[in-house]
Amino acid sequence: MQRICMQLAALGHQCGIDSHYSYLEVADSLLRNYSQHRRLLAHYRCPADQRIQDYLNAYLQRNGINSDIGLPGETFSLQQAGLAREVSLPYSANYHQSPLMESYRVAQGVLHNPKSDRRTTSGVFHIVEGGLPIPTDKRAVPVAVYAKLLEAALQPPDELMRLPISSGMEEPVDIWVSLLLRPVVRPEVKGVLPEKSLEIRLFAPGSLVANLDFVETIFGNAGDPFLPENDAALDIEHWTGHSGCIILAPHLTSLKKQELGLPHYDDASERQRKDGMCWSDKDELYNDGQAFKVVCRDINGVIVTVIADNYFGYSKKEVKSQISYSSNLFGGCEEEHAGGALAFPRFNLGEVYQPPQIHPASDKTFKKVCQQLESDIDIQPQGYALDRNYPEIIYVPQDAKIDMRSMCLGWQQDGEQQTIKLLKSQTYVYPSGFYVQLQRHPHAPSWRLVGTLGEGTFCHKPSTVSGGGKSEISNLCRLIPIFGPPFFSS
Repeated sequence: MQRICMQLAALGHQCGIDSHYSYLEVADSLLRNYSQHRRLLAHYRCPADQRIQDYLNAYLQRNGINSDIGLPGETFSLQQAGLAREVSLPYSANYHQSPLMESYRVAQGVLHNPKSDRRTTSGVFHIVEGGLPIPTDKRAVPVAVYAKLLEAALQPPDELMRLPISSGMEEPVDIWVSLLLRPVVRPEVKGVLPEKSLEIRLFAPGSLVANLDFVETIFGNAGDPFLPENDAALDIEHWTGHSGCIILAPHLTSLKKQELGLPHYDDASERQRKDGMCWSDKDELYNDGQAFKVVCRDINGVIVTVIADNYFGYSKKEVKSQISYSSNLFGGCEEEHAGGALAFPRFNLGEVYQPPQIHPASDKTFKKVCQQLESDIDIQPQGYALDRNYPEIIYVPQDAKIDMRSMCLGWQQDGEQQTIKLLKSQTYVYPSGFYVQLQRHPHAPSWRLVGTLGEGTFCHKPSTVSGGGKSEISNLCRLIPIFGPPFFSS
């Protein structure tokens, strides 16, 4: 609480959440000195903000828009983990309500109930023209319209700016809240590759600080963005060179298409008509008044997203999208939805398995296996071996025949027939890596020999979208067939 009071006092706000002000009196001269510095440096931005702000203005200028965008300068910076949670509830109450959220203090911490709880992304994704190609299933936004959306996003109504912790104070605090993230893009490979991360700045009106608390809980807190040790550009070994920005602006859903500069339906292009980027009635709301997020990004490695909603999930998903954006530009790493599996073909061998004869020059012999695994196996006099670490694994010669009818394995050694008992708890491995198991049919009272190739196929998707089938790769194939009695009809 002392830290929160100190930060608010440094920003020129009267602190009314703590009854002990002695530390503020001691620091009074320092705070007044800081206030003067802050006034003189009103246009100064921390390094991350300056990079993002320069990108936005250059992007707009490059696309013929003469507009000067300035990110929030005076913000309550969440410089350490936990601050967001403290300021998301009133100091002297266990409940807080705003038009967009209800918050409760509970025994386990906090409980936030946002007004929005989305379960669909239909019509949500809007991408600004003039950058990277826009997929046909996303909505293309003219650059001039984006400039007006951005300006409106940075001028939220007063009711959104109220910091919950100041609720009930004589002089409530209306302020922006900001957070610095450094989410990992490429994990460290010790001795080979260092960890790489990108920088992301989040801005939210004070009443939406709980949203930043949620994101911070998942991705961590990268500290004070003004300190050199937290400047990604000075950490070239661990920075991907990419910057992201997320601005929460739920009030944008009340803007009208006409006032944003969208064309009339008769003057719109075919793409604009398909995307709804035009109007027939002058009172039509942008995106029909529904939640959306608009993304501006290009090959330069900066991505700026405005989210017109307070749904926590959109903020989390946008951080993950920006991680994917950075990984795709950086290369040599995989995006968040990457994944895969090793697929080993299996066969129903029936009741008897007679292995094929191997070429005389082949090195896939039992003798070779004994040489390679000498320290890990116990060779038996009958000509097979037991695994010392996994007693259920048995290494058998290349000519071992498996017969369910006699429930044994047999092979020739020095002209004599050798046999061992066939058990369902054992796995019999041939020198080629092919292994056989005695298994019961999953839906019938019968048994069979099942063989599996020792060398699998690496099925890998380096990138895909959510819902693109990553999890299906690693599902067991035995879950796919449907077993049951056959039916015939004439």
